[in-house]
Amino acid sequence: MTETPDIRDSAIDTTRPSIARAYDVVLRGKDNFEVDRAFVAEIAKVVPEIYDVATYNRQMLGRGVRFLVGQGVTQFLDLGSGLPTVENTHQVAQRADPGSRVVYVDNDPMVPAHGQALLAENALTAIVPADLREPAAVLGHEAVRRLIDFGRPVGVMLVGILHHLHDDEDPRGIVEAYMDAVPSGSHLFITHFCASSQESRDAERKYLALLGTGRFRTVAEITSFFDGFELVEPGVVPLPLWRPEAAVAGELTVGQRLMFGGIARKP
Repeated sequence: MTETPDIRDSAIDTTRPSIARAYDVVLRGKDNFEVDRAFVAEIAKVVPEIYDVATYNRQMLGRGVRFLVGQGVTQFLDLGSGLPTVENTHQVAQRADPGSRVVYVDNDPMVPAHGQALLAENALTAIVPADLREPAAVLGHEAVRRLIDFGRPVGVMLVGILHHLHDDEDPRGIVEAYMDAVPSGSHLFITHFCASSQESRDAERKYLALLGTGRFRTVAEITSFFDGFELVEPGVVPLPLWRPEAAVAGELTVGQRLMFGGIARKP
C-alpha cells in the first residue's frame, strides 16, 4: 500500500499533480499523493512502460555521473533534481570520489522537507529551494557559492527536467545562462522526453492537459541544447544506448525510446 506523506507545509498543493511527486510515483517512492498516482495512471494508458522509463532515466543518471567523475568533474549542480530517492547524484558521485560536492535545486516544497534529513550529516551536499528558471538567483544562492568553486569544472545536470519548460520560457537561454557561469572543462548533462513515436505524441497531449507541462521535443531540438559544446560519444541517443554497461538486445521498445540524453563538454 502506498503511504501518504505528512503534510506540514501549506505551500504543498495536493489538488494538482507535481513534477517531482509524479516522478516519485514512477520510481515507486512514497512521497506522493493520490492526485499524482492518478496522473501517472493516465500516462500509463498510452505508455504502459512509463515505470520502466523512470528506471532508464535513473540508470542514465548513474552512468552519466560516474562518467563525469572519471573526467575529473567532482562538482555537480543538479537542477530540477526532484525528491530524494535511491542512488541520488551525491551517492553516485561520492562513491566514485568521496570529495565530490553536489547541490540539488528544486522548487517543489516537498523536496527540501524530505531531503534535509537525508543530507543532515553530509557537509558536501546541499538542497536549494529555488526555481531553475531563475539562473541568477540559483547561482547566487549561499549554498551554491559555498559548495561550488566556479573556477573548476562543474557538471551542470538537467536530467528529466527541460521537457517541463515551455518553448516560451526560453529553455535554451536558461541552459546558456548556467553554462556561461562555469569554466572550460565543465559538462552539460541532459535527458529529455522525445517525440519518437505516436505513443510519445499521445503522452505529450496527456502531460500538457493534466500536468500543464511536458514537451516531447524532436531529436534535433534536444541536440540543439548542446550547440557550442563538444558532445561526447555516442551523442544524443535513447537512454539505454548511452554507454550501456551491458548489451542492449533487440529493437528498442516505445519506452526505451521515450527519452533521449547526452553529455557535452564546454571547450
